[in-house]
Amino acid sequence: MKLKNTLGVVVGSLLATASLSVLAQGQGAVEVEGFAKKEIFDSARDFKNNGNLFGGSVGYYLTDDVELRLGYDEVHNARGEDGRNIKGSNTALDALYHFNNAGDALRPYVSAGFSDQSIGQSGRGERNGSTFANVGGGAKYFFTDNFYARAGVEAQYNIDQGDTEWAPSVGIGMNFGGGSKPVAEVVEAAPAPVAEPVAAEEPVELVRVELDVKFDFDKSSVKEESYGDIKNLADFMKQYPQTTTVVEGHTDSKGTDAYNQNLSERRANAVRDVLVNQYGVEAGRVNAAGYGEARPVADNATDTGRAVNRRVEAEVEAQTKQ
Repeated sequence: MKLKNTLGVVVGSLLATASLSVLAQGQGAVEVEGFAKKEIFDSARDFKNNGNLFGGSVGYYLTDDVELRLGYDEVHNARGEDGRNIKGSNTALDALYHFNNAGDALRPYVSAGFSDQSIGQSGRGERNGSTFANVGGGAKYFFTDNFYARAGVEAQYNIDQGDTEWAPSVGIGMNFGGGSKPVAEVVEAAPAPVAEPVAAEEPVELVRVELDVKFDFDKSSVKEESYGDIKNLADFMKQYPQTTTVVEGHTDSKGTDAYNQNLSERRANAVRDVLVNQYGVEAGRVNAAGYGEARPVADNATDTGRAVNRRVEAEVEAQTKQ
């Protein structure tokens, strides 16, 4: 398959993937990318100039941070000392570890793995095969929740010849199909129970706990210092096992409606995960819902108002005998 056909398949796959409704980062996600590299060949191989490499990769996220990636590229524009073109291909298997959280705009990474290279001069039958041990690093920047651009560099140690080559690269890609679990982030306020009289055959009172969790801009993880407030809500629900609650996520007005809807759902699920997984409230008693930017409680025209609107709310009521 010619290079332009190969790239056409990669780009077409990215555009088709953009229309899917199941796009998501994190554990279980599949990631496809088209990339270009500049291979800086070692001096022992007597190549006149360095090569341009074009190809694609497919990755699978074993966890929110660890990705296993299979890549393939073809070598172009390299020449030997006699002026003949150098042609060939590389196949690589790498593991990537990403920093920050799934859903963040910037995700730096480090990588390590192995690759097999088979190259030779046009018009000659012999080919040079080499096995490389690869280490590298770079960063991915997500323009949307799933579409990203990447820049990085790899050091490639030629196990067969004992030399090291370098390969800076850039790429564009998209991931889909995952279900990341947000890491806990900001919570503010866990008010004391408020007693309200309720008419009943026996003297009873209504007790209520309210939760108001604030989030940083474009973040969906719960801040460590706010866990105590969520624990208060969890303790109340354990004390009154008949209670249930809906954890409601909200955003400010920055960003598109679709992106804010997804962000509000991640925030609601982050608080729900702390209640269920950290503090042991039964999963069936806690639902999560996101409302995007549709329910502001402050003016989105100011920084202060937007900070108030970046929130998760929950309320639990129970009746108790006096």
